[in-house]
Amino acid sequence: MNNKPLVIITGPTAVGKTELSIELAKHINGEIISADSMQVYKGMDIGTAKITAEEMQGVTHHLIDVLEPTEDFNVFLFKNMAKKAIENIYSENKIPIIVGGTGFYIQAVLYDIEFSEGEQDNSYRDELRRIADENGPEFLHNMLHEVDPDAASSIHFNNVKRVIRALEFHKQTGEQISKHNTDQKQRSSPYDFLYFCLNDKRERIYSRIDARVDSMIENGLVDEVKRLMDEGCTADMVSMKGLGYKEIIEYLDGKITLEEAIYILKRDTRHFAKRQLTWFKHERDVTMIDYSCFADRKSACNHVIDTVSRKFLI
Repeated sequence: MNNKPLVIITGPTAVGKTELSIELAKHINGEIISADSMQVYKGMDIGTAKITAEEMQGVTHHLIDVLEPTEDFNVFLFKNMAKKAIENIYSENKIPIIVGGTGFYIQAVLYDIEFSEGEQDNSYRDELRRIADENGPEFLHNMLHEVDPDAASSIHFNNVKRVIRALEFHKQTGEQISKHNTDQKQRSSPYDFLYFCLNDKRERIYSRIDARVDSMIENGLVDEVKRLMDEGCTADMVSMKGLGYKEIIEYLDGKITLEEAIYILKRDTRHFAKRQLTWFKHERDVTMIDYSCFADRKSACNHVIDTVSRKFLI
């Protein structure tokens, strides 16, 4: 096969993607491309659980700290930036490893899904956000059901970001995103790839999520959000709609208490992790790595390293 190698490490938030990907990169001479829709932003470190320079252990990372929090970020931009990073990594005779939990972004690169540049227009997106804010997510979801019932049945009404994406696609192209996604999923990948999804016992993932949120608060998440708002960030910006930021903004605006913000953040992050797993379990070509099936995390990591090494004769 002439296609070049690519490794993907994904899974729900707090499952342990970072630790495993670092060990893998060190063993196979790889560089990591972040597939995280929030870690691209500078100055947003605590709420994104951004990897530190020390945690990188000398492994080069791409698509981290590349945008200002006031800038928009979407799948079109991610795909272009990721493809450039992949080519740069190949030019160094290294193997790219895409790491992150944003399934749609990974899919876009892996199967080279096509997007038009017009998909960057934000005017209709902003209008849909206003509709959701004023009328609630279920109203917006009903709008999607009118034009694309299949998409509506597969997207939870609380996942406002994906509902907006589906409505936006229909507005721009006149097509249903459900049909588009079905067609695109038939595409073959331009890469010789291995696609791993990490998993663990649900209670263990939820415990790690709760501990991570507590650590974020202890490490100054409230001060981080306050600083970003002082620098001009507002609740309607893409960067501020991420988990960990929108909840603290509501607290700083006096709408909820800090205890309520922490409760909501933990709850919604658990729900997000569950949705992530559902997405990846329905993806084709995914190899599930369940930590609970191994003696310990090191054994699971070694299994992934051995599988990659055999595949690419490293």
